[in-house]
Amino acid sequence: MLSEQTIRIIKSTVPVLEVHGVAITKRFYDKLFTSHPELLHLFNHANQKQGRQQAALANAVYAAAKHIDRLEMILPVVKQIAHKHRSLGVKPEQYPIVGEHLLGAIKDVLGDAATDDILGAWAEAYRVIASAFIGIESDMYTNSALQPGGWSDFRPFVIARKDRESDVITSFYLTPQDQGPIAGFEAGQYVSVRVQIPGDAYTHIRQYSLSHASGQPFYRISVKREDTNPAVPAGKVSVFLHNQVQEGDVLWLSAPAGDFTLDQTDTRPVTLLSGGVGLTPMVSMLHALVTTQPNRKVTFIHAAQNGAHHALRREVEQLAEKHPQVTIAWCYTQPTAADTSEQSYHKEGYVDLPWIQSLVPSVNGSFYFCGPLPFMKTVNQSLIAWGVTESDRHYEFFGPSGALS
Repeated sequence: MLSEQTIRIIKSTVPVLEVHGVAITKRFYDKLFTSHPELLHLFNHANQKQGRQQAALANAVYAAAKHIDRLEMILPVVKQIAHKHRSLGVKPEQYPIVGEHLLGAIKDVLGDAATDDILGAWAEAYRVIASAFIGIESDMYTNSALQPGGWSDFRPFVIARKDRESDVITSFYLTPQDQGPIAGFEAGQYVSVRVQIPGDAYTHIRQYSLSHASGQPFYRISVKREDTNPAVPAGKVSVFLHNQVQEGDVLWLSAPAGDFTLDQTDTRPVTLLSGGVGLTPMVSMLHALVTTQPNRKVTFIHAAQNGAHHALRREVEQLAEKHPQVTIAWCYTQPTAADTSEQSYHKEGYVDLPWIQSLVPSVNGSFYFCGPLPFMKTVNQSLIAWGVTESDRHYEFFGPSGALS
């Protein structure tokens, strides 16, 4: 428990964090990687270069300070981060290192304003928060290892199949090298994939949503090649997987993780909305729904650039053909001439509220969405405008969490 004095001091720093939070986290990562370059094996370097990781950490620190007297308010975020930490292999002994450099960054950025009282209060608060993370992650590591087919750390998987799904997305079917059983998972979860790229000094770990049903003798991930936008650094791992990794090669995987999961206790209609490669967890959810809840009405809405970029389309269409409770709708922003002549999409342009309402008969249901940040902002704001409650809006970010406001 934190002392009243500590809570009061931490609360007093909230306005400062609102202004200087990102500067503090940028300085934190500079200090951390300078002193402990081995931790670069755990972090997504592209997210660092784009500032996404720094912004996400600043938001988390700000939320912790704002709710320091009611830490249960940030428990969902703590669990979400803990899932990622477990999948990455974050260990308890790394928390004191983080705490040391976070306090050092606060001191460096705030200078004389970071008094001994403020630094002492943040040190106390960090110990409490770190203890919570360590406890939650310890349970996750134990549960991951002891579940049927489970394991701890990373396990070698062989690429049994490599299928090109679209111009930019490829699926990898992964089977355990030891030929043992594999853990089940909840639709919407992901695995971490660890690779060593030849000539690169660091290993790289990326999370990819599982895109097929649980209970198969394989895991499937469907990966977008991230090298088409000249304004964004190319994704080292995605390009490596697309261009160099072949069937028969080995990838190292952590056990499935993540809290963006389908609530199968809910029997109301469900709408699955995705943009681009954001359809991967939605396809997994669709498989689960038609298998375990065959009477539940499902609306599957997907937005893509055009047919050449639309992955897993035929798979979803076949599920809809077999299961009349499933309705599908495609939205293309830049349909090709072939798309238009074949009438292979339902809307040109962007997903918007009137179109969603034309497909979904009632606001009384659950909505899951995933995709690029602009897509997610549009969907979230549309659902809010329609009156969909917060508890019925479920979403997943690629990489560090952002803001949908």
